[in-house]
Amino acid sequence: MQPGLRVSVNPSVGQLVDGERLVHAVEEAIRRSGIEPATLELELTESHLMQNISEKAVLLNRLGELGVGLAIDDFGTGYSSLSYLKTLPVDSIKIDSSFVRDIHTDANDEAIIKAILAMAHSLHLSVVAEGVENAEQYRALKELGCNEYQGFFESPALPPAEFEKRYRK
Repeated sequence: MQPGLRVSVNPSVGQLVDGERLVHAVEEAIRRSGIEPATLELELTESHLMQNISEKAVLLNRLGELGVGLAIDDFGTGYSSLSYLKTLPVDSIKIDSSFVRDIHTDANDEAIIKAILAMAHSLHLSVVAEGVENAEQYRALKELGCNEYQGFFESPALPPAEFEKRYRK
């Protein structure tokens, strides 16, 4: 895999309920694939994290000990308390595409993104903008200091063979 490239996986609600099974599945996937654990990132939605948060903290700590990256997906759309950001072992947050979509025309979306970036960076978290579909959105996010981007501006979803051709070194 190309250096710096990560594969993000969204565990299902059922997988998060059975944390022991999820940890074993991740361990097995890393072992069988031979990848560096840091190239795997697990994305958990903010709303899923807030359910049984003490159990999720234990699960995330165990997954973090494996060396995989942990991200909070759809950040800003949930009903959460921000206190979990300082207690959960996450590496990054993903700004929901609903804030990115109109960043160049809606001052409120830009203000929310600025606040998320300031908070996340002060907590030493990386920030990924989801749903970046055009150069105007990309430039605005880059100027604001967003760390990473995902969306059709970079690439549409690709079949495995095409993905491998494009990104394999």
